[in-house]
Amino acid sequence: MPSIRETALSALLVRLAAVPNATAGREIAVPERIPPGGLLILRDGVPGEPEVTLSPLLYHYDHIAEIEALVQAADPPLGRPGSGRARALDDLLRALAASLAADRTLGGTVDWLAWGAPETEDIAVAGGAAIKAARVPVTLTYSTPDPLT
Repeated sequence: MPSIRETALSALLVRLAAVPNATAGREIAVPERIPPGGLLILRDGVPGEPEVTLSPLLYHYDHIAEIEALVQAADPPLGRPGSGRARALDDLLRALAASLAADRTLGGTVDWLAWGAPETEDIAVAGGAAIKAARVPVTLTYSTPDPLT
């Protein structure tokens, strides 16, 4: 039987896989070519120091994981508004938010799921279109009777 931590991270990956048109993975390397609908990578993060209650003995975690959202698209010519990497990333992030908001308890595996604002960056790719990426912190709040389970 998997630990509560592993069950929660697996359930979060299922939510990422539910984002329309995007590809989801866990702890994978960033490829040079991003799938057309975008790529969502779950980074396990760290559980942090738990709060402990003694009766009954429970460890209460605010586990901070991270989701990397990546898109690769051509930007429009200078001075012309339109789609491009920024718009594609915005569309992916809005779809991600909708998927996460659809089940904030991840099927009952966590007490609460919350996420923060994205931190964005451009990643140059030699000989190819640049990648627009965002890192989104995600907090999984859960309790367990043992820090290893």
